[in-house]
Amino acid sequence: MATISLPGQLVRTRRFELGVPERFTVTPDGSAVLFLRSRAGDDPVACLWALDLASGTERLLADPAKLVDAPGQAIGIEAYATDRAAAGLVAFSLAGGLWTVNSGGGRARRAPVEGPVTDPRPDPIGRRIAYVRGGALRMTEADGTGDRAVLAPDGPDVTYGIGEHTGATSTDGPRGYWWAPDGERLLVARTDSAAVELWHISDPAEPARPPRAVRYAAAGRANAEVTLWIAGAEGGSRTEVRWDRRAFEYVVGAGWDAHGPYAVVQSRDQRTVRFLGIDPVRGRTRVLNEQRDERWVQLIPGLPARTGSGAVVAHADLRGTRYLTVDGTTVTPPRLQLRAVLGIEGDDLLFTASEDPAETHLWTYPAAGGLRRLSVEPGVHSGVRHGGTLVRVARCADRPGGRTAVLREGQPAVPIDSLAERPVLDVHATRLLLGPRELRTVLHLPSWHRPGGGRLPVLLDPYGGASRQRVTAELEWRSLVAQWFAEQGFAVLVTDGRGTPGRGPDWEREVHGDLFGPVLEDQVAALHEAARLHADLDPGRVGIRGWSFGGALAALAVLRRPDVFHAAVAGAGVTDQRLYHAHWRERFLGHPDEFPARYETNSLLRAAPRLTRPLLLMHGLADTNVHPANTLRLSSALLAAGRPHELLLLPGVGHQSMGTPITEELLWHQVRFLQRNLGVPPR
Repeated sequence: MATISLPGQLVRTRRFELGVPERFTVTPDGSAVLFLRSRAGDDPVACLWALDLASGTERLLADPAKLVDAPGQAIGIEAYATDRAAAGLVAFSLAGGLWTVNSGGGRARRAPVEGPVTDPRPDPIGRRIAYVRGGALRMTEADGTGDRAVLAPDGPDVTYGIGEHTGATSTDGPRGYWWAPDGERLLVARTDSAAVELWHISDPAEPARPPRAVRYAAAGRANAEVTLWIAGAEGGSRTEVRWDRRAFEYVVGAGWDAHGPYAVVQSRDQRTVRFLGIDPVRGRTRVLNEQRDERWVQLIPGLPARTGSGAVVAHADLRGTRYLTVDGTTVTPPRLQLRAVLGIEGDDLLFTASEDPAETHLWTYPAAGGLRRLSVEPGVHSGVRHGGTLVRVARCADRPGGRTAVLREGQPAVPIDSLAERPVLDVHATRLLLGPRELRTVLHLPSWHRPGGGRLPVLLDPYGGASRQRVTAELEWRSLVAQWFAEQGFAVLVTDGRGTPGRGPDWEREVHGDLFGPVLEDQVAALHEAARLHADLDPGRVGIRGWSFGGALAALAVLRRPDVFHAAVAGAGVTDQRLYHAHWRERFLGHPDEFPARYETNSLLRAAPRLTRPLLLMHGLADTNVHPANTLRLSSALLAAGRPHELLLLPGVGHQSMGTPITEELLWHQVRFLQRNLGVPPR
């Protein structure tokens, strides 16, 4: 049966990510596009390509299989960077080395510098390349000569050039250093983690191997101390950037545009965010924009920023809508929810926003032309624009990875092919709006089920947390897994309740002070309404499964609502809220010293004696995001209370288990547990 092979396909395709073009760069004149893509949907080696729009042909710029000799290893290019022209120097790291290639063609060369090299980036002029090694920010000439340290660590827990939280406002991941437009100076983050607690990750399956030490800034504990410095590209001179670091200890963004360097800083309670302009000579700062909220200021990718004329681009949460603002004036209409600003070219803004929370569309706000939507078909859209050329990525319901087209005015669209595999499983799903809150829900039914052919046990498969939606107009691997569970004899219900993105600031902030209460209420409401509308759903046999936030939610469901939920599968959940990252957990619950009752209310350990339903706990022992102590402590609390449960520990597995070699057995283990405890005969 085709469904049996889906777990294997998840492993082979790395959750259908292989063969998908990504990380696009458009040359300033718009004539070419650089991108990464592997050669096939089961090939893990990402290559660097260039698409020439005049001819419509793709050129292979760098093929790792031909550059490094790594028998038995699949080593690809994870990231690259170009100079400002994007028509000259391209730098990337591969197998720990620093490599360069000309975007116009030619042979890729390894620079004669020691590794391991991370985050190499040419200056905007293309004369030098900066990179990080061993916690130092280093520099080499474009030809690989003159390698030297620009800023070297002055302590064992100090690093330069590594961003601690800057990924929150960046559209291309966390960054720790930023070039000046003339290539003569850099803005650099210095991170001192000496005060951060030292946690350990061990592998009990390998008793001779020592535990791995990691710095983990947990809720209520000390954060790393982050400062910013202006450094000359030749080394020697450096100036500290000064702001009130006691009041604003988080650096959540930074950069250097045509108006100078800037930083985005946030208070520990996350109720205030300031956009600071930086004097590049003296390091003094001035406030360009300040945002406040009595619960928390949401951080938006790409914001705040400045246009070419110096206008401040930010967002405002007003009357249930997240607006895009320019110099404090809203430029988007009510009920259009801003998602991210993807790029600013001159005074023109490219951004994403949602009218329907299941869809995300591309929009542009040119200073002279007004607001305009660039995408049409239902889906989750994103893009990159430069020099009059737009790379538009449409992730729709027909295939994972989506479709990419390059659009240039006056020319036909040029596709960039995705080589991702087609799933062996078709999704049989219905989108629903349930109850007075209009809960966005998807109901997956087995392909073999016919209406009136018997009642199906219900399996809830939520995430439910603030960082992710599950109900969208794109086909992603999680939807395929939900359908795979349906094929094993379940009606699978996926619901996005309060706290999830896409429905506006008020909806997101419903979970302030109580992470789980509103979320669990919405899952129960969706279940009851779906069962009322669909007679084939059996509310007397209900299971729930989840991972990460969804794992904690699944465990809490059988602890708090055994009248509704009859079995749960809970993976890698946070069970003690003090055992999770300060920046993420304090956003919703505040500082534990100030709001201890919130942490007690949201503790699964405290609720452990209530367990009366079957519960399967799972956790990867190499998980550095949610420490395995969370699941181990819950298991201990259950044992102490005399509450039977099952515990599955996964040696060598990190926070993401799907797509790893254990995928198939892990999924089947969950199926058998749920079938056994919900009275479902194996198929």
